[in-house]
Amino acid sequence: MATSDNYTGEEPGKSKTPVGMIAISIILGLLLIFLIFMYFDQRHKRVEMETALTEEKDSLANELRNMVHAYDTMKTNNDTLNAGLNKERQRIVDLLKVNASNVTLIKRYRNEITTMRDIMKSYIVQIDSLNSRNKLLSQENTEIRAQVDEMRNINTELSQVRENLTTKVEMASVVMATDVAATMLNKNGKDTKRLNYLDKLRVCFMIRANPIAAAGTKDVYLRIIRPDALVVTTSADNLFEFQGNQLVYSAVRQVDYTNEDIDACIFVDNNGDFVTGNYTAELYLDNNLIGQTVFAITR
Repeated sequence: MATSDNYTGEEPGKSKTPVGMIAISIILGLLLIFLIFMYFDQRHKRVEMETALTEEKDSLANELRNMVHAYDTMKTNNDTLNAGLNKERQRIVDLLKVNASNVTLIKRYRNEITTMRDIMKSYIVQIDSLNSRNKLLSQENTEIRAQVDEMRNINTELSQVRENLTTKVEMASVVMATDVAATMLNKNGKDTKRLNYLDKLRVCFMIRANPIAAAGTKDVYLRIIRPDALVVTTSADNLFEFQGNQLVYSAVRQVDYTNEDIDACIFVDNNGDFVTGNYTAELYLDNNLIGQTVFAITR
């Protein structure tokens, strides 16, 4: 009977051991399944996050590249502004080289782009303002150049008018000689045509009245030009200035000009310089040729 009692007490212990192990196994299995689920869930979320980060990074990088292109198209003649544009462009290029692979770097990307976008807007405003100002200045310069050209044309026309008026006044103020006549005289003061009897030559003329000519004492120069183009003169020092040149004269006479007609004569002695042939007598006054005549001397 004792043996039978001991056997009956051990059986319940043996039946409890498999149930506990099964329960533990189930719990562990459920835990494993939960961990596997969590692993794949976290992996899926990480993949989604990495995809989202990559897409955002690509989007931000594409925006940066567009900003670089925008800076390349910004043109200005302002050296200071150009230096700022080049600096910001290089800053964007350097940022594109950063490998943003996590949230922190993407956040830095986003913050940097926001700042750069604001800077770019500021530059666009400055360039637009500068271009507007330059356009206005260009328009003003065009108007000023047109006014300057107009004034230059007016001044040119006025100068031409003044020159024409000056020329006309100068021409109008010239004192002319008329009735120029050359007469050959012998020793008795009689007219002659022959060289052998020639004692002196008399050239008479009338200096005409001119109310706008300058009055006063004036020198009238006479040039007797021989057939061989030599000038009859009494001295090599008989020179006067005519239009910038020194001319030889045969004789000179002073007249007191009062803007009225004056009759005058100039005499040239025959010192052996006369020859036969055709002569020209020229009269000069105030740097102008005022009259002339021709005559002939025979043998």
